[in-house]
Amino acid sequence: MIQLLFTLIFSEAAMIALLLFKTPLRKLVIMGLDRLKRGRGPLMVKSVAGTLFLVLLSSVYSMFKIQKREIQEGAAVNPTDQVLMANHLLQATLMGAALFLALMIDRLHHYIRELRIRRKGMEAVKKQTRGYEDGKAVNSEEIKAAEEERARLRAELSRLESELQSKAKDVDVAEANVTALRKQSEGFLLEYDRLLEENQNLRNQLQSLDRKLSYSGSKKNM
Repeated sequence: MIQLLFTLIFSEAAMIALLLFKTPLRKLVIMGLDRLKRGRGPLMVKSVAGTLFLVLLSSVYSMFKIQKREIQEGAAVNPTDQVLMANHLLQATLMGAALFLALMIDRLHHYIRELRIRRKGMEAVKKQTRGYEDGKAVNSEEIKAAEEERARLRAELSRLESELQSKAKDVDVAEANVTALRKQSEGFLLEYDRLLEENQNLRNQLQSLDRKLSYSGSKKNM
């Protein structure tokens, strides 16, 4: 029993040392503990721990019983009782140490697993942050390109507006010229009409003179 408890304690101490230091064997120990905590593993561990705890309580009870008997008898210490007392004390100490080391192994395994989960979460957050920063950089480049395109379009719009203004000025000048030419043509038409009227008057006068001359000539012949 005592040899078995010593073997168990040394095994637990070695397992704790492997969990504390990052070595290739640490992964194997963690994988073994993960498998042990699945299925019926927890039930078996609890059964063994409960058995050790009951044996521990039995050893403690036996020690108190021996001590009480010695006090009641008030006699000299019996060598047999001393051996039994030492044996029970050693067993209780070893079983208590084994239970304590088992609890330490369970807690270390739990903390290591939590640390791994948090590290994975941090890595995921870092990847998301990196992806967000990359996306932000791409967006900034797109925004910069859009701003450049907008500036180019604004320059093109300004050029077109200046051309439109110059064309509008040319159109205004052409309209003014057309208006002047129209007025000038209207003046020419009025002058033409006046000349036609004078020409017609002159013709009428010439016709009247011809008639008078022809009438006066006809009187002379008579």
